[in-house]
This record gives sequence, structure tokens and C-alpha cells, in this order.
Amino acid sequence: MSRKLIVGAAQLGPIARNETRARAVARMVELMHQAHARGASLVVFPELALTTFFPRWYMEDQADIDAFFEQEMPGPETQPLFEAARELGIGFYLGYAELALEAKTPRHFNTSILVDASGSIIGKYRKVHLPGHSEHEPWRPFQHLEKRYFEPGNTGFGTTQAFGGTMGMALCNDRRWPETYRMLALQGVELMMLGYNTPIHYPPVPAHDHLQGFHNHLCMQAGAYQNGMWVVGVAKAGKEEGCDLLGQSCIIAPTGEIVAMASSQEDELITYECDLDRTCEIREHIFNFDLHRRPETYGLITDPLT
Repeated sequence: MSRKLIVGAAQLGPIARNETRARAVARMVELMHQAHARGASLVVFPELALTTFFPRWYMEDQADIDAFFEQEMPGPETQPLFEAARELGIGFYLGYAELALEAKTPRHFNTSILVDASGSIIGKYRKVHLPGHSEHEPWRPFQHLEKRYFEPGNTGFGTTQAFGGTMGMALCNDRRWPETYRMLALQGVELMMLGYNTPIHYPPVPAHDHLQGFHNHLCMQAGAYQNGMWVVGVAKAGKEEGCDLLGQSCIIAPTGEIVAMASSQEDELITYECDLDRTCEIREHIFNFDLHRRPETYGLITDPLT
């Protein structure tokens, strides 16, 4: 039985602060129609795909902050995405800001969901590795207040059986941490989906600005190769509210090779036929965990520091 899956990486160009969710969703639905025309079964959208990247602004009024969060999914403005999935028979990954009520307490997460071709939510992930800072730092040309507006995800790194294989999710900064890929690989993930919003300028270490594209691909290619998995990394790109965001959305094979990459900083769909059985090339040979891995020597990775 073939396990070849045509996957679409649906990069989004800038979303203005005053752009409505309805408009952003309409742009995504258009990309889903393009994916359908190319025979795709799964489309991956960016992190925080419904709004501008709001952590770049310092806000004190919780109502202003909560306006960027979704209290239900799907809601009235996001319902068209789910309807398109059912109409076209295409699943999708979507990143958004989630406001959840747990034990009567509001919880704020940077979240992604996986939706199947029937329009049903079949997986959810909440971002573990939150970058940035929690207090206003006026010296920055723009803020990166994810630590202020979100709490670390409480779902861990889970998997979903869908689209003929084992799927996993991550978000943006998670890609920089090797543990993300390893945790998913240890559970058999064959394809990891990851949306990101990455400023090209990094105020604390501006000397690294020219390396943003290199580092973006370096960590995802290494994670794909060292864990024998497909990686689909999808950007919100372009100059958004004066902030330059990295594009370079890509699909990476289990060999670490980039097999498709966006060429613009606008809304753009790239597709590739991902053969999930290609994970065996790595997992049964180069990085056969059962044969070669030595977890008894890796205690410092998780043992409490003393």
C-alpha cells in the first residue's frame, strides 16, 4: 500500500493589525483551493495565522490582548476553513492564539491544531518553547512578548494517526531545540508540521541577523535527518507592520534535503509528494535507535541540575 502524501506548505504574506480574521481566512481558503488543484491531501499554515504577530507590541489591557485570541475553534470567522476542508477533502494544520477556560481559569496558549478531510479537529498542540521576554523593553525597535501573553504548553509532544501515517506538530521556536524532534521521533512521528513567525532582526544579537535564514533551515534540516522524518516548515513572511519576517517556507525530506521552498514573501503554496516510507532509509540504517542509541548515557538531558 502506497503511503505517498502530497503536502502543501501554505505560506502567508503579511497580515496587518487591522486586517480582519475573515480576510485572513479567505486568503487561506484560496490557498486550499490551489492545493486541491495540485492533488494535495494536507495543507500546513503558519503559526498565529489568523492575526498579525501581536507579541511585537506591549499591551497592559487584558481585553486588548484577548482580542487576538480565539475562544472557540471553529468560530464564526474560522468556520469557512473547516467547510473548505470538507468540500475539498483536504486536511490542514493551523496555528492560532488560544484562550481556553480550564477549571474556570482563563489560559492563554500559542496553539496549533490538525484537522482532517472531514473538517474534524483530530489533534492539538500547545507551544512548549516560548521565546522572547515578559516585560516591556523600550530599547527594542519592536517587542517579542510571547512570555508575557502565553504560558508554556501543557499538552507535551503528542502524535496523531492520520493521512496514512504518524503526524506530529510543533511551533516556531520549538524547531531550534533538538529535543522537539527527538520526542516526536521516539513516538514514531513520520511527518512534523511547524508554523513560524520569525523576525529577521534580532535585537539582542543583531550580528546574527544575516544568519536568520541559515539557522532557520539548519535546525529543521538537522532535525529531519537525525530523526528520519519529513519536516514541513511554514512562515508568515514579509514586512508586517514595519517588521521584516523571514519567509523560506520549505518541505524537508528525512535525508535532510530541502525538496521544495517558497520563493517569495507573499501568500504562496508549495507542494511535494512525501513518501512516508522514506523514513525507513534513516530509521532502519543511519539512526537506528534500537541498535545505536545509548540513552543510559544521556541522563544530564533530563536529570535536575544540582
